[in-house]
Amino acid sequence: MVVPSSMPGLDLTAPIESPRALNADVSLNESDVARLRIGVVTFPGTLDDRDALRAIRLTGAQAVPLWHADEGLQDVDAIVLPGGFSYGDYLRCGAIARFAPVMDAVVDAAGGGMPILGICNGFQVLCESHLLPGALVRNDHQHFICRDQQLRVENTDTAFTCRFTPGQTITIPLKNGEGQFVADAATIDELEDAGRVVFRYHGMNPNGSINDIAGITNEQGNVVGLMPHPEHAVEAGYGPDGPLGPRTGTDGATFFTSLVATLLAS
Repeated sequence: MVVPSSMPGLDLTAPIESPRALNADVSLNESDVARLRIGVVTFPGTLDDRDALRAIRLTGAQAVPLWHADEGLQDVDAIVLPGGFSYGDYLRCGAIARFAPVMDAVVDAAGGGMPILGICNGFQVLCESHLLPGALVRNDHQHFICRDQQLRVENTDTAFTCRFTPGQTITIPLKNGEGQFVADAATIDELEDAGRVVFRYHGMNPNGSINDIAGITNEQGNVVGLMPHPEHAVEAGYGPDGPLGPRTGTDGATFFTSLVATLLAS
């Protein structure tokens, strides 16, 4: 794939001090990890694609940029739909992105069991694409919110959560104006009864989401969407405050090491 001019300065060759900075587990063979290809889709208006690409590279896997106009997926093993304002959020968040050429391939891949992670706007795109139920609407307080948010892990059976423990509390950044998860009562009951709520807001509900829902998965468990941003909490010094001091939180790293471990085990 040729990186288009609308993605200026995207350098995937710049060295990372520790190529396996997120892979502390020596059971993950470095050469096996290096063969994995994880794609990140960029739409016009996407903001957090480079953060997601870097989080992937920190695991030692190959980060593969995918453009909204691509019709193929470049032989990737998993896909991340990152945050931002795809197509300017015109009509509603994610509504136009759902019709991007690349999304036909993403929907097909999801149906075949490929792990798909939608973060913030990516979660909205997954809902608009009917890969996940419900919708994300304007926050109940009608304001954009940006904060470090505590989450409780509810489901550790997905490709992106297998290295967490049930009930674990984590902290990752949250930033959205349309992050309130809503669905009809039958859908909420189905999500709850089937254990498909993956994350709940802990400590406070920042946007009015039903049942404090912050993230969900599909029936097969290979598609996960959440509003907070794990890719912003993978390196000490840049993420939320953590137990070791200010800006030391790296809870988001476990999303990506979970994915790597899942792909290697499949």
